[in-house]
Amino acid sequence: MTAPAPDLTSLAALQAPGFIASDIDGTLLDSRERIQPRVRDAILRAVRGGTSFALATGRPARWLMPVLDQLPIRPIAVCSNGAVVYDTDTDEIIRGNFLGAEILQEIVPMAREALKKAKSDGLTTSSELSVAAERAGGSAWDPPEELFAVSKSYVHLWESTEHSVETEAEILGKPATKLLMSGPGLMSQELYDIIAPAIPEELAHVTFSMPDGLLEISAPGVTKRSALESVVTDLGLTTESVVAFGDMPNDIEMLSWAGLGVAMGNARPEVKDAADVVTAANDDSGIAEVLETWF
Repeated sequence: MTAPAPDLTSLAALQAPGFIASDIDGTLLDSRERIQPRVRDAILRAVRGGTSFALATGRPARWLMPVLDQLPIRPIAVCSNGAVVYDTDTDEIIRGNFLGAEILQEIVPMAREALKKAKSDGLTTSSELSVAAERAGGSAWDPPEELFAVSKSYVHLWESTEHSVETEAEILGKPATKLLMSGPGLMSQELYDIIAPAIPEELAHVTFSMPDGLLEISAPGVTKRSALESVVTDLGLTTESVVAFGDMPNDIEMLSWAGLGVAMGNARPEVKDAADVVTAANDDSGIAEVLETWF
């Protein structure tokens, strides 16, 4: 049974947004990885009316095509949790923010030491950390094995053939837009609670967007919010004109910053707490529920 949509009638008093930012997985896409027609049409009405639209995702640029194939527009995309700003129309990486090799080599031992301590304090798990790295390259169409490298022990959460296998020393020896830490046997929230406090914020930003034992680590201060701020400023718009949609912890900074932060009905509780309003779930056209207020 479909849950009723939340009461969003109070939004009618707000001015129509000048900028819309949407997470992809669990937000723009439904559980079949489709953009529902109602959502697509609401976005197109907004864009035709002069509102800017951007994607804001943990995905790298090379994973955007299945989404773009469902849209007749080519928006700016904030990728890799804000580490990359990518023009989907020109295949141009506009901005990149990287973790240097020396930082990668510092934070991985910190994470392993934190997990070791948790085990000595009574955590029951055989989980060990393995790593992978996303690299920006120059184009979303660069050879994928140049853009995604995994260690031999890395546990994939999705089927992948588009990667290279490198030694951990090789992975940590090159700059990365995002470092992935896999801890099979633990949930991402458990892993986050153990590791995030052990990595100083001035070294790196730790978050997650999937539930099953995977952390995503970016350069300090790099979030979807930080990247969107630059995009919005370039357009001459204000924070108050932004409506942002999301469902996972890597969306919290973005939702807290936006003039109107909207959590999906399927969002995690802490994401709903950070948002101004909660809309219907991604399977129930939650984005359209909000945008139809104005468009």
